[in-house]
Amino acid sequence: MVQIEKVAAKGVFDPPTYSQALKVTGAQAVVFVSGQVAYDASGAVAHPGDFTAQAREAFRALVAQVEAAGGTTASIVKLTTYLTDLRHRADLGPIRAEIFGARLPASTLVGVTALAQPGWLIEVEAIAVL
Repeated sequence: MVQIEKVAAKGVFDPPTYSQALKVTGAQAVVFVSGQVAYDASGAVAHPGDFTAQAREAFRALVAQVEAAGGTTASIVKLTTYLTDLRHRADLGPIRAEIFGARLPASTLVGVTALAQPGWLIEVEAIAVL
């Protein structure tokens, strides 16, 4: 049985909005999910200019990939999020809370000048354990 335990080193600031580290024991499989973005049905950029809608779609796709491998949101232990505009950081927290609740994966947020398609505002990749 997989056990995931939040770890925070003493003397290192532990923000309430994410997990500094997670210790995983008993995992049988590790799933590496490539960056997920907001595609529409034809493969074009969905929700142009709408960060919140793109973020929800990227996380929906991310969770769908983990579920396809047999996991759940609770299986996700590491996120890397890429934003083309760091001003959207404030909008990201509530969306992550919708997906993960109080149990947050270890995470990294990276500001980038562009993603693979013009118009994408966010890309999210993950590591999950099953």
